[in-house]
Amino acid sequence: MRRSSSRSEKISRQAAAGSFSSRTPQAVRLCLLKSEQSALIHEAVKKILLDVGVIVDHEPTLRMLVDERGCRLGDDGYVRIPGELIELALSTVPDRIELYDLNGNKRVDTTAKVSSFCPGHNCVRILDHETRSLRPCRLEDIRRTARVCEALPNIDMTCSLGYPSDVPAEDEAVETTRAMVENCSKPAAVLAHDEHIQARIFSLLAEVAGGRNRLADKPIALELMGPISPLKLPDEFCMRIINCARWRLPVVCYPATFPGMSSPITTAGAIAQSSAEAVAGIVIHQLVEPGAPVMSGSAVLPMDLRQADLAYGSPEYMLNGLGASDYFTSIGIPSWIGAGCSDSHDFDAQAAAEAGANMAIAALAGTPFVHNLGFLSGGRTGSLEMLVLCDELAGWATRMAGGITADADAIAVEVVKRAAPDNSFLTDQHTQDRYLTENWFPNLCERSDADAWLERGSADMRARVRQKLTDILR
Repeated sequence: MRRSSSRSEKISRQAAAGSFSSRTPQAVRLCLLKSEQSALIHEAVKKILLDVGVIVDHEPTLRMLVDERGCRLGDDGYVRIPGELIELALSTVPDRIELYDLNGNKRVDTTAKVSSFCPGHNCVRILDHETRSLRPCRLEDIRRTARVCEALPNIDMTCSLGYPSDVPAEDEAVETTRAMVENCSKPAAVLAHDEHIQARIFSLLAEVAGGRNRLADKPIALELMGPISPLKLPDEFCMRIINCARWRLPVVCYPATFPGMSSPITTAGAIAQSSAEAVAGIVIHQLVEPGAPVMSGSAVLPMDLRQADLAYGSPEYMLNGLGASDYFTSIGIPSWIGAGCSDSHDFDAQAAAEAGANMAIAALAGTPFVHNLGFLSGGRTGSLEMLVLCDELAGWATRMAGGITADADAIAVEVVKRAAPDNSFLTDQHTQDRYLTENWFPNLCERSDADAWLERGSADMRARVRQKLTDILR
């Protein structure tokens, strides 16, 4: 297995390659919710959980909340959670999530100024970059995805991107995890379907990490799970989030919410309800093991209600995601959002335009964790071509989000004095020392002279992406 570089090494490498400045600039921070708006969302979250409550299917968890923690079980079956208990649980949530590669190097830190990027998971089919066909995903596709993740410098984690149709249902999540950790040294995003499969995945991860204690100290994976909208905590969700807490394996707790279908159609209303569902899960997580690592975010999935289709490429997808991220940041919970995805069914201009827009917005917002890279068809199709392009876009977005350095050296008055009279800027030592670090240099985007491009065969972006994929997978 090739050695994956650490997060600090990635930053140093990108600085040397010109992906972004190695100094500390004034970073860009796009904020959609002001502090007073986030406070309103938080009050709504507490009101929803107190006045409406949540259905808790897992009897031991329900009894813990009602008998030991002062929650009230209504005649309608909903558990009402008091605001004081919510605040108590939130006060113990760690302010950062750290993930490590298989060599023990830190790869992801949610407090870093540089966003981390992760593919999506469990698409039901893939767009085959060799045959151009849409077909069911196979386990070999997940192995190839992991190899591609290993090779792409701006991708910080591996994830399945697909759902292996050639593996029995009871084994697919375990074999998916195995395929990822055997073919990529970067941390993995994993998804179990019940507590039994989860136990098998955790045992596999502990074996790879060198033991359960080492897995907790330097986690090499995080698990994805969430309640069901509207306001339901299923039996298997409760057991899985409790197990993550006890193992101290990082978990992302976020529900899938469909505005107008399983939540209010308004952006603020969808954020409030989905956040209430996530917070209910986080309360359980922290009551079981205070200080265990947990993060949240938005899986508010806008629908085009004219035809009931998901709209991952819509502006509403980013508004919901960034708004939820602002809210969770305001209450001290690390967050992630989706980007690098499209509703197009092919790797085409629409896919590139939507992914470029939502990845730039995500990075400009300073969101610590960005996932769903490589999604087409509103999250139903995985594409390695899309993932390779998203790696390029991640470099661009990271450079843009890094902002501008405005210290005396960067303002460079002395350089102007020295070089302006004879226009010697190109040969000035200031330029010579910095020409590789002041600009981002693409690997795939075309910048050459048109005649030179024609002489090289005039390959378009799709052809360049395909060639890079071929080189990686050869």
